[in-house]
Amino acid sequence: MPYVHTIRHPWPRAGLCLTFAAVLFLAFGTFATIPGPEKILPEDTLFVLTSPDFGKLRTTWEKLPQRQLWNDPSMKPFRESFINKWNDEFIQPLERELDIKCDDYLNLLQGQLTLAVTRNGWQGRDDQTPGVLLLLDTKDKSEQLKKTLATLRKKWVDGGKKLKTRKIRDFDFTILTVSSNDVPKTLQKFFPKSSEVHEVGDENAPKTPDTTDELVIGQVESLLVISSSEQSVEKVVARITGGSVPPLAEVAAYQTDQAVLFRDAPLYCWVNLKAFIDVLMRNLSEKKENAEAPNPFDIKPEKILAALGFNGLKTLAFSFQQSNEGSMLQVSIGVPESNRQGLFKILTGEPREPRPPAFVPGDAVKFQRWRIDGQKTWDTLQKIINDISPQWMNGINFLIETANTAAKEKDPGFDLKKNLIGNVGDDLITYEKKPRGTTAAELSSPPSLFLLGSPNAETLAVALKNVLAYASAQPGSAPEEREFLGRKIYSVSLKAMMVPLGAGSGPAASQNISYAASGGYVAFSSDPGMVEEYLRSSEGQHDPLREKTGLTESAQKVIGPGSCLFGYENEVETTRAWLEALRKNPRPSGSSASGAAANLVPPSLNLPATIQTFKGLMDFSLLPAYDSIAKYFYFSVYGGSASVDALSVKLFFPTPPGVKGN
Repeated sequence: MPYVHTIRHPWPRAGLCLTFAAVLFLAFGTFATIPGPEKILPEDTLFVLTSPDFGKLRTTWEKLPQRQLWNDPSMKPFRESFINKWNDEFIQPLERELDIKCDDYLNLLQGQLTLAVTRNGWQGRDDQTPGVLLLLDTKDKSEQLKKTLATLRKKWVDGGKKLKTRKIRDFDFTILTVSSNDVPKTLQKFFPKSSEVHEVGDENAPKTPDTTDELVIGQVESLLVISSSEQSVEKVVARITGGSVPPLAEVAAYQTDQAVLFRDAPLYCWVNLKAFIDVLMRNLSEKKENAEAPNPFDIKPEKILAALGFNGLKTLAFSFQQSNEGSMLQVSIGVPESNRQGLFKILTGEPREPRPPAFVPGDAVKFQRWRIDGQKTWDTLQKIINDISPQWMNGINFLIETANTAAKEKDPGFDLKKNLIGNVGDDLITYEKKPRGTTAAELSSPPSLFLLGSPNAETLAVALKNVLAYASAQPGSAPEEREFLGRKIYSVSLKAMMVPLGAGSGPAASQNISYAASGGYVAFSSDPGMVEEYLRSSEGQHDPLREKTGLTESAQKVIGPGSCLFGYENEVETTRAWLEALRKNPRPSGSSASGAAANLVPPSLNLPATIQTFKGLMDFSLLPAYDSIAKYFYFSVYGGSASVDALSVKLFFPTPPGVKGN
């Protein structure tokens, strides 16, 4: 029989030997394999950002449309210009300063790459700091790692560095004393130090000296371990060698996020928010008030945080996953329904249909719909303000009553809470058209429309007119009215409004806002044409956004039970406007949209300087014409929902049809 003949093949002993060797290899490999981050990090982990398998992440990155765009032949001039400048101004100087080759270290990235912060006894005071851990699994390159560490130790000794060696559970670790002066000049150029901060009136205070810390570096099997704390290293080594230290995997809050977000994810992040909030609240409550400068309003920071609902926070989690259909980003805020108060009660929204209504036009490049109950939101806001300061709530009630009294002079039957607040519904919609040009002003202010749902939209519009008339700072500057298709369009100048955020000057201060009621919404826009277009939408003369090809299928990936939020962006058009603006103005001034955005970052972080440094490496004039790379762009959708355990947002980027299968 053929089967018997196969069994009696001439090489059974060789096959048996190979099988036995394979079993031994697998057994050894299984023994030497470094466990996942959740199994080797201790239970007091506060933060973890990890790629459990860097090889998998690298493969995922190569498949992304963004990576294929970078490798496109039309991008070659821009790509080579950037890479050459990056090597000349960053990589090569850094290699000279550190006397290393970056490629030697990049080749070690084989298994997990994990950055973590452990509590390490930290209570928010200066006497103890959290432990920082960097873990890198080299897998079959452990011998290369051993040689690399030996070479580094020799260079440090030859360079006069102070080294100590210590055994941690039979593994050799080097303890290196480092100071802020040891930061290479190249890194200081790209990531400059924060400016020194002195108390007001303390000009003669001595400058803060350069800080020194210890860096613990060693190898555990194939794992490179770098940490700021011996205690943190001890716990990691104990986990790898079979010690009894409880792991992060046994923390219930982590298990919840792992089951929902982290399985098979090539990149994810987890934060123990509760630990941070507890430390913050305890330190705030222990902080004594300055008797020489008492707070006249008795507003304590811990009261603000509690009123906003931060006491209910448990975790923050993020994950990234990719498939042939597209890329998915998921963010989860762990705040149980029973603990949801303040801001997070508002964010929960209402589980109602969030997809685009029929009147939203297909040429909208951005869309968002949030199902939030206006009445519940108003009640929650009142409670937040009252919990922070009853005096503040009394002041708001006084303003409401004053406005109500003024409005009744023209309409005796007017009731602000009933006519205005009582008519706010459960639907907020915004959508944008593509910018009319490529200037910074046009890019930052595209035609847009905001719609406020209402069970009595006309009554709400009239109530707004009465309130705006009261709020007008100049006589005769109340909202103007005009007829359009049998509807009233109201217009009001923001310059004439007593708006605290307005400075009374600049383009925004002279802007007019138009609004009108129709179809269960009050529509607002700074562009009267957008309001008119909305009033004409009932005529059905446009293709609706919700019928866009692929939108329904993509929406199903981000919304489901408990969904209250949905958004969409046509990246084909938004990227076109951005790219054309960069090509026409490759060196935008600080007054541009990007420059203005950078200026919003706190100066102490030095991020604007860092952004400018990186922008200097990019010659945007070398970017190709948009049509040559348009196939790499498509659209994106996102959805928000609430469950018993968390509030979550999902973002999905469908693979563009032009790059599928590449």
